[in-house]
Amino acid sequence: QVQLVESGGGLVQPGVSLRLSCAASGSIFRINVMGWYRQAPGKQRELVATMSTSGNTNYADSVKGRFTISRDNAKNTVYLQMSSLKPEDTADYLCNMRIFADDYWGQGTQVSVST
Repeated sequence: QVQLVESGGGLVQPGVSLRLSCAASGSIFRINVMGWYRQAPGKQRELVATMSTSGNTNYADSVKGRFTISRDNAKNTVYLQMSSLKPEDTADYLCNMRIFADDYWGQGTQVSVST
């Protein structure tokens, strides 16, 4: 079975940068899509950024120009570089990977942006 392990979240002040990491382990042949989602208390889960095997990316309008997604296929790892963090970025950030037709999710890492 495939397991995802996330790291990099924390409590920071506005304007600070954070880098999230998510590494997959287990029975992996090919990861087709890697991505990040987030969910704030009382709100629906929303897409933050995704990256396909070909390198095509997709970002939420709210993070364009501030967040950058990248992947290391050799390490089965996806990253999310977050800059100029705002209070509205506060949420539980979830890693997602699609392997063949199966979706796998991490348990989430909390990002809190506050003065």
